[in-house]
Amino acid sequence: MVGNLRKVASLTRRNRRRVDLSHPARSPLGSAVVNCVIYRDGVRQETAPTVEESLARVRKHGDGFVWLGLHEPSEAEFARVAELFGLHPLAVEDVVQAHQRPKLEQYDDVLFTVLKTVTYVEHELLTATSEVVDTGEIMVFIGPDFVVTVRHGRHGSLGPLREDLEAEPEQLAKGPSAVLHAIADHVVDDYVTVADDVQEDIDEVETEVFSPNGIKTADAGRIYQLKRELLELKRAVVPLGRPLEVLSTTPPRTVDPEIRAYFRDVADHLSRVTEQITGFDALLDSILQAHLAQVAVAQNDDARKITAWAAVIAVPTMVTGMYGMNFKYMPELHWRFGYPLALGVIVVVCAVIYRGFKRNGWL
Repeated sequence: MVGNLRKVASLTRRNRRRVDLSHPARSPLGSAVVNCVIYRDGVRQETAPTVEESLARVRKHGDGFVWLGLHEPSEAEFARVAELFGLHPLAVEDVVQAHQRPKLEQYDDVLFTVLKTVTYVEHELLTATSEVVDTGEIMVFIGPDFVVTVRHGRHGSLGPLREDLEAEPEQLAKGPSAVLHAIADHVVDDYVTVADDVQEDIDEVETEVFSPNGIKTADAGRIYQLKRELLELKRAVVPLGRPLEVLSTTPPRTVDPEIRAYFRDVADHLSRVTEQITGFDALLDSILQAHLAQVAVAQNDDARKITAWAAVIAVPTMVTGMYGMNFKYMPELHWRFGYPLALGVIVVVCAVIYRGFKRNGWL
């Protein structure tokens, strides 16, 4: 841990002047800085040429905040950002390494939040190797006069969210905590959408298992794959409950008091999704057990049929085996009708045994 902190600090010193964060000259595709905007009284202000100047304007004016959006920044790029906004080295380490669990941490006047984003992967046919849920991360730093968002993954763009917020200046005027609420609400809404899409896959598998030809068409591998993907969704959704509980009940001083009620609404939606996912998990367990029971019943039926046919075949095998021993004194051995009589006895006995098994449902 100490070594990582030293590494981050070293990068900060070494790349202080080398890393360029002037966002207007960089494309949102393939670059770390996606956008940097100044907001004052909920209204977007004129864009500054650099991130440094944007922050300087806000602090000089003493009102408003800067929203800096990043996408998968390098260590050098984020070290410069961390120095500029005064971010804690522990939080910087989490951002650089990524793959964090949803959490909420307070560092002096800076609130650090990690949220897992999810998206449903479209597929024509669910197979034993189909990817159903894809996850990413959004890390949010909010301070008295800034918001820094760091996005990891191929989805979860905040561009549409930014436009929606700009259309509601009254809400955006509440400050950086309003941005945090909007991001959390957006992420949880995606949870709801993905859960509904996953339910359709579960319904499809359930219908297939309980169809008349379920033994032939159902595949246990598809059920296991759905459980694996559902587990990935669960890992993204469930841990977020604790951070939202804190934000809705005892929020840090960084959060505007008026935003607390909005976080309660997001927490309610998250609870609904959590219960839904728990129900999906139990349902998939039931579907899998039902499928395995059907397979066991089918195997038992096959075993009974094999046993019944073996019993039928045992009669001619036994009779022909006895005559094959070539003893001198065998029943009707020298009688002209002895051979047809032996065949007739075999047929009659086999027919009686077959009828008995047929009557009992073994054949």
